[in-house]
Parts: sequence; structure tokens; C-alpha cells
Amino acid sequence: MKKWTVSQLNKPAALELSESLGIPMLLAVLLNIRGIDSPEKAQEFLSDEAELSSPFEAKDMEKAAERIKEAIETGEKICVYGDYDADGVTATALLYSYLETVGADVSYYIPSRSDEGYGMNIEAIDKLKTDGVQLIITVDNGVSALKEIDYANSLGIDTVVTDHHTVPEVLPNAVAVVDFHREDCESSFKELSGVGVAFKLIMAIEGEYCDMDSLFEEYADLAALGTIGDIVSLTGENRIIVKQGLQAIRNTHRVGIKALLDKSGASDKPITSGSLAFTVVPRINAVGRLGISSRSVELLLTENINEANTLAETLTEDNTQRQQIEKEILAEIDELIKRDPTMVMQDIIIIDGDNWHQGVIGIVAARVKAAYGKPTIIISRDGECARASGRSVEGFSLSDAIFACSDLLIHFGGHPMAVGFSLNSADIDAFKEALYEYTEAYSSMPLSSLNLDCKLNPSLLDISLLDSISALEPFGADNLLPVFGLYGVKIEDIKELSGGKHQKLTLSRPDKSFNAMCFGMESKTFGYRVGDTVDLAVTLDRNDYAGNTYLSVIVKDIKLSETDNEAMLLNERIFEKFMIGKDVTEAELLEILPKRDDFAVVYRYIKSSKGYLGKVDSLAARLRIPLGKLRVILTAMTELSLIDISEGMQNAEIILRENTVKVDLDSAPIIAELKEMCL
Repeated sequence: MKKWTVSQLNKPAALELSESLGIPMLLAVLLNIRGIDSPEKAQEFLSDEAELSSPFEAKDMEKAAERIKEAIETGEKICVYGDYDADGVTATALLYSYLETVGADVSYYIPSRSDEGYGMNIEAIDKLKTDGVQLIITVDNGVSALKEIDYANSLGIDTVVTDHHTVPEVLPNAVAVVDFHREDCESSFKELSGVGVAFKLIMAIEGEYCDMDSLFEEYADLAALGTIGDIVSLTGENRIIVKQGLQAIRNTHRVGIKALLDKSGASDKPITSGSLAFTVVPRINAVGRLGISSRSVELLLTENINEANTLAETLTEDNTQRQQIEKEILAEIDELIKRDPTMVMQDIIIIDGDNWHQGVIGIVAARVKAAYGKPTIIISRDGECARASGRSVEGFSLSDAIFACSDLLIHFGGHPMAVGFSLNSADIDAFKEALYEYTEAYSSMPLSSLNLDCKLNPSLLDISLLDSISALEPFGADNLLPVFGLYGVKIEDIKELSGGKHQKLTLSRPDKSFNAMCFGMESKTFGYRVGDTVDLAVTLDRNDYAGNTYLSVIVKDIKLSETDNEAMLLNERIFEKFMIGKDVTEAELLEILPKRDDFAVVYRYIKSSKGYLGKVDSLAARLRIPLGKLRVILTAMTELSLIDISEGMQNAEIILRENTVKVDLDSAPIIAELKEMCL
């Protein structure tokens, strides 16, 4: 369950924008709520002709370009030192490819995620020295490598840093440090990915008269893949790069990208930022999570079709293996939660286990965070040492939280929404307590939210809406695919598809009947029935079938109409505080203390339904009982041996027990404790 919010709209300003530019009102509305509130801004956002700013706006860019040109002219050995994710891999391929084209003596190096970790390391520098490297150019890393770059200097190796991560207080002693987040950097756009910075570096090396059309034609495909993969803001120059890149990918000359598109089943479908994010990017990332990231670089650089197909197949197999490992870890975590539900009742969820794959725990953290709407850290113990990865929710800086506990950590880094760190296994419990104490002092943990662009009258559903939506592409961070609210629609029919894995709904209002697809919502836990009046959060897409084009309505979330999700979640937070022993006021306790009639409603429903399988929050909405109060009832019924309940990450199974003896509800320990605290 998520809190639904509707974006703020200045309707008069949107109307003025629509009239001044002659664009559909829906497009003007979508632009307005994205902060694009003037005709000039709108024209720039919608234009395909926007230009990148001068690379020399960036601090040290001129130094970087001059040192690299010197190395090219004198035949020095250059190494592009990359990273193992999609951004680092594409940045490596892009810069290596360019330098090779202009005649440089160039190689590349990608550290092993499992053996070397992120960024530069001493052993790698020793290897590069042995290979005769005289200049290292970092891409997507390096800005924090103070010790490593000092060591390279001691060996007579120069370093040019290009990075986009948070800049430390002290910069490394490199020939040049190009990071648009430097306080003394006057660049007009700061949100480039690592591959975006590498692209700007090529522009600088080409100089004042560089042919941008040729650069985009040659390298925009790589730049777009890395930009999409790093989930940076798809506004400003990133938007330009991805727009150009999508066009380049549709006509790519790289056999490796073609092979990836084929293996992922994306080659015969529209190429969008969203489709690439779910097909090609995970395959590039998977090899870095599980194996040797240089395979991804090889794939992007090869000109041999057979080699491309072989490598693409390897990446696809790695991605399948990654999915299986992820599934196994999540199943293990699901069992841990079933045995101890209190581990997900804290404001921040911290779960540890033995020998969970380090390359996958970040994805697992994201899955757990999505299930509970709370910041999540997953820790994998490997003997005396442990590594961890975390994901946060909007409004809570996870990096600030772990930095506050840094005395317990060996290495740490990240940003507000994602972190990675290592610590001694013996310190895990102390770390948990320190982080719980940190969040205890935090005013209140933000609720996980689903943002709706606007409410939409179902009578307006028409294929023509897609023109307004597609004008906003490419979609990504800070320019998400629009989500619309369709309120007060009645379910007329539910049709199971793919053996019950998906549901096709027929819905209606007095003036409109339409279909909607619920992908991944299984029939056995769907929780909605014919006759229900519901609110839908939907996206709209194009469905081409038998030579015709139809509007496809895709359900992202669904709730019974008039259900106040925010009130439900806040009520559940009270229950959680009570269960883990936090301070709770008498007024809050009364909000979750059930009456006898509440018990009767729940018992009758479970009995008439012969049990329950689904989400507890859906049951609360169905019975119109506050979520925290329902959890108290279910806990009491379990204590009194009226039911058995097993609840994991996705669903709860409630089984009614055979019981012919009349029970005293007040004798349930949880009820007795609540009443005692209320006195």
C-alpha cells in the first residue's frame, strides 16, 4: 500500500501554455506539473534541436583535454579505467573507442566487483605500471581515489579523473579532476552520468570546431545506454543525449548492441528509454554483478557478428543467473520475516544473512524497500567481514544515516537514495542499534508514495492522448512516464490471463466502458471482485494488433474507492511502534484498540471466505477497518488460537482453526497490554 498524491497544477498557466504554443491541453498540463511553465522552456524541452553546452565550462576540462592530446601525439600508453556497471562499462567503451579511432595507444581496465570492489586500487595500478601505462583516465570513478592516485604519481603515472559522484573535501592530486559537482565548477548542467562526462571529454579533445553531428552519430548510442542505466535525471543535457542515442540505437552500427537487442527480444519492438532499462541495461549490469565486466566492453566494441552473438548470449545467461540468485535470497528473507515480523516494523529495515551474493544484494534491497515502503539495508556476512547495500525512500537520506554510524564501518559511500559499505561481522548488531537510534531521533519516516500526474476522466480515454504523452519522451528520473488517476470506476468483469498471472478488467462509469490490464497481479491474491468500485493508477500505452492501433490502459496500483491509504499507513505505524516497544501516546493506542464488533466483522469474513490469501492492507480496506487495528485483531486471534497466520513480503495466508470453545477476547495478551497502557 502506498500513499497516493496528485501533482500540483497551475491550471491557468497550463491553459495559457496550450494556447500560446497550440499544443493539446493534456500536454500543457503534463509540462506544467514538471515545472516547465513558460513557452520558452516548453519549446526547449520539446525540441529535437537543443545543443550541449561547451565542455570547457567544466573545471579542469581544458587541462584534461590537453594532457590526453599530448599523450596521443607522443605515443604514450593510455589506460581507460572504468567501472563494472552499465554507466562505467559504456563510458569505458565510448572513450576507448574514440581514442583508438584517433590513433592513441590505448587499453582499458575494469575492476572485478567481487575481488577488487569499486574504483581504483593499488594492485591494479601495479599491473598497469607493468604494462607500461603512462596515463590513466578514469571514467565513472576516481574522485575519491586520493591514496591510489598518489601511489600512481609515485610510479610516474599521470591520472586524469572524470567522474560524476559526490566530491570529497580534498580532491585527488591528479593532472585534472573533471567532476561537474565540484563547487568551483561553473558548468550549466550538473547531472551528467559518468558516460555523459566522458562524452563531454571527447568534445573537449575534438576542440572548438568539433562536429557534433558526427559525434552523436558515432557515440550517442553508448552515451544513452549508460545515462539510462545510471538513472540520472532525464532532463537538460541528459535528455538531449538520450534523445540522440535512441535514434542512434534504432540505426546502430554496433553489432554488439544489435545482438543484445535480439537476445532480449527488444529488436522487433519500439526502442524507448523504458524498454532499454528493462532489457539491455540489466544484461550489461548482470555480468558485472556476477562475472567479468570486461565482457560487456568487449561486446560493445566488437565488430565480429559471431563474437557479438556469443557474448550477448553470455550476458543473457548471466542475467538469468542473477535473477535466480535474487529469487533465492528473497525467498530466504521471506522466511526470516515470517519467523520474525518485527524486523520489518522498524523505521528502517536491516536484514543480514550468510554469503548472499554481493553483486545482487542491492537489487534485493530495492525489492524489500518496494514491498514495505521503508529504507532497507541488506547485509551479507562472509566470515569476519560483511558487505552491505541499501536503498531509501524519497525524503530520507540513507547516506547521512550511515555516515552517522561510520565509526562502525570499514568502507562506505553512496548518496541519499542508495548506499554501499562494509563492516566487521562482529559489529552488525551494534550497527543495527546505532541506525535504529539514528532513525528514532528522526521526526518521522516518510511514507512511500505513488505520485499521480493528474486525475483523468475515463470518458477522455482515447488513442489521441498518446501523442501528448510521447512528446515528453524519453522518460526517466525527473521525467517519469505519466501516471493518471481514474477514480470511481466499477469492475464489470475480471478475466484471468496466462493461467491467472495477469488480470484483464472490464470497467465502467455511466459515460464510459473500457478495459485495463493488471500485469503481475495473480488471481488468487488479487483481492478485488466484480461489482467493486475502485480507483486506478494507470499508465497509457500503444497496442498494435492485426494492423490496428489501440489504447492500452495498464494498472500500476488499485484500491477500493474512498480508501484513505495515508490514514491506513499511519495507523499501521502506530501498531508497529507499539510492537517494538517505542513510545506511544494514549490517543494513538486508542486508535488501534479494537472493539468486540471489530473482532466479529473480521471473524465472520474469514469464516465465510474459508480463510484469506492476500495482502493484509487489502483486507483492511475491504473490511473498512484501520490497518493497525486490524493487525491488533489478527495478533489477538492468533494468541487465542482462533487463526494461524503466515505473512511474508507479498501476501498473508490466514487459516481459521477448529475451535468450539468460547474465548474471552480480553484475555489475549495484546489486548490486555493495550488496555493496561490506556488506563
